[in-house]
Amino acid sequence: MAPRRTVGDGRWRYEAVPDWGRSRERPAFGVVSGIAGDRQDNVYVFQRTIEPSVLVFDRGGSPLRQWGVGEFRHPHGIWIGPDAGRGGEEVALVTDRDLHQVIKYSLTGERLQAWGDPRAPGDAGEPFNQPARATLGPDGRMYVADGYGQYRVHHFGPDGTLLRSWGRKGTGPGEFRWPVHHALLDPRGRLLVIDRGNNRVQHFTTTGDYLGEWGGFSMPQDLVITPEGEVIVCEGSRPCVTVLNLDGEVLCRWGEAGTEPGQFSASPHSAWVNSLGDLYVGEVIAPDRLQMFVRR
Repeated sequence: MAPRRTVGDGRWRYEAVPDWGRSRERPAFGVVSGIAGDRQDNVYVFQRTIEPSVLVFDRGGSPLRQWGVGEFRHPHGIWIGPDAGRGGEEVALVTDRDLHQVIKYSLTGERLQAWGDPRAPGDAGEPFNQPARATLGPDGRMYVADGYGQYRVHHFGPDGTLLRSWGRKGTGPGEFRWPVHHALLDPRGRLLVIDRGNNRVQHFTTTGDYLGEWGGFSMPQDLVITPEGEVIVCEGSRPCVTVLNLDGEVLCRWGEAGTEPGQFSASPHSAWVNSLGDLYVGEVIAPDRLQMFVRR
C-alpha cells in the first residue's frame, strides 16, 4: 500500500488515498474518464479502457457492482443527481463521444432513455457531435456540453425535447474554443460552462444569455460544487485543483506534476466531492490514475 500524503491548504487540506478502489480482484483501473457519486456517497467510476463500463464502490473503496459492459465505445462524462421527471429518483447521465449520445441510466444500470444517433453525428449546431457531459437541473431540464465536434450548449425540457442551443467558435462572450467540456447549474442558478480551449468558465442564464466568466485557468476539465457551495475546478495542464467561491475568488489552489501520492502524472479530467467534503480525482491519458483525497 502506497504511503499517504497531505495536500492543500487551510480549510482545504486533504490526505491522499491513491490506492483507493484497488483490490486483489481489481488491482488497477483503466483510463478513468468520469467520476460521480450518489446520496449515500457511493462512487461511480466511468472507465474508458480495459473494460468500458461503470464501476460502483462504497466510500471506502469496496466494490458494489458494475454495469454497462459492452454498451460503450468511448466513455467520457458521468453525472448523478435527482431527476424531477422520475419523482426525484437519482439517475446517471453518461456521454459517449463515439456514439454521439447522452444516455440516462438508473443507478443499478437500467437504460432509461437516450438522445443522439449512435450511427452518425448531428448536423452542424444540432445534437450531438462527440458530447462531453450532460447534467439535469432541479426542474428536470437537461444541459449538454457538445463538446468535441462542435461549439454548442444544448438545453432540453423536462420531457427530453430540445428547447434551444447556443455557442459558436471564437473567443468572445458566448463563444467557445475546442472543446465545450461541461455545463452545470450553480447554487445561484447560473449555468457554468467550461470553455476549455479559452481557459475559462463562462456563466449563462438557462436560456443562454451571457452573464460573465472566470478566467486564468490552465485547461479546465471539470467542476463540481462542494457541500459548502464552493466550486472546485480540476485543471489538466497545470495540473492542479482550484477552489473558488461563487464570486470567482480563488480560495485555494494545489497540485503538482508527479507520480507520488497527491501528485498528478497525467491530466486531471474529472472530479467529485461527497457529503463529507472528500474529493475524488480521475485522470486521463494514462491508465490507473484515480485518487481519493480525504478532507482533513
